[in-house]
Amino acid sequence: MKEVIAIVKPYLAERVLEALKLAPLEACTVREVKGYGRQKSYLDAYGDSEYALAFLPKVEIQLWVDDARVDEVVDRITTAARTGRMGDGKIFVLPAMAADVSAGTATA
Repeated sequence: MKEVIAIVKPYLAERVLEALKLAPLEACTVREVKGYGRQKSYLDAYGDSEYALAFLPKVEIQLWVDDARVDEVVDRITTAARTGRMGDGKIFVLPAMAADVSAGTATA
């Protein structure tokens, strides 16, 4: 099992979630986050050496996917979230271990 974390622009989150509606997901969580990446133009200078960091609003979509279906899910996210401009987002794929709290079991 893999954990797929997609960080996208807020106005694209609904489009990404719609694209994932029929995807083979084990579980999904969504949360509002703030951050910045290579958008260095959002660092504003004050005086000669002080900077104010502007964190931009993003939406984090966290998914758990069977290993064999990861490429399909990543393709769906990329297609829905890509605008071609800087700041479209990031996708991270990590190994995951699942634990069923009610059954007391864990699987890799």
